[in-house]
Amino acid sequence: MNKVAFVTGGQQGIGLGIVEALISDGYRVAIASELSKSDPRVAEILSRFDGQVRYYQHDLCNVEDTENLVSSIVSDLGPITTYVSNAGIASPVRGDMLDISIAHFDRVLDINLRGSFFLAQNVARHMLDTPSDAYRSLSFVTSVSAEMVSIERADYCMSKAAASMMAQNFAVRLAPNNIGVFELRPGIIETPMTLGVRDKYTPRIENGLVPAMRWGEPTDIGSVILPLARGQLAFATGNVIAIDGGLSIPRL
Repeated sequence: MNKVAFVTGGQQGIGLGIVEALISDGYRVAIASELSKSDPRVAEILSRFDGQVRYYQHDLCNVEDTENLVSSIVSDLGPITTYVSNAGIASPVRGDMLDISIAHFDRVLDINLRGSFFLAQNVARHMLDTPSDAYRSLSFVTSVSAEMVSIERADYCMSKAAASMMAQNFAVRLAPNNIGVFELRPGIIETPMTLGVRDKYTPRIENGLVPAMRWGEPTDIGSVILPLARGQLAFATGNVIAIDGGLSIPRL
């Protein structure tokens, strides 16, 4: 079986942890992000995984180009068997939600919801148009912020809550075709996106904010992707999987 995975935002952070796990399991991986191919982060990935990774420059805001992107990946690597919607942005400005600007709100929703939906839509169409006996899956990386409130980044929370419902809808739509859909909710993960708040969160984690008493790592998310991609949880389609060291468990 030709195993082809497509991961958005796979050049760094959580996405890279997912890419590494998939490559270790024999997948050929397509990565898409808005960075140019000459960006050092992209060049390092291509050098490190020579022949196992193809890179495609794509801005999620450019929804008109999603069909061409999916077609290019299929032409280069073959039918997509695993799709991971991972790319996203944090709130451009943290602060009082009453001060969120229209421009910043639109930017977060354009990428985290609108762009993510239309790209997943095209991947799903491709899968339905390419009948296969092989198990296939879509996984949406959202956040514990889909449910846990952070008033200093309300725009991000709302985008992830909406993305959670997006995943549920895809799960129901694709279940009759043996295409599994899952939502992964990472907690506080050590990535370039969280570098600026490391000093803020480290003492809180050590004081019990996260019951596991540590930062999450991208490999924590990568290890969860594999059984989903393999079809080991096929009948659990639509499930939400918290990968947060117990952060989101309600406590008194």
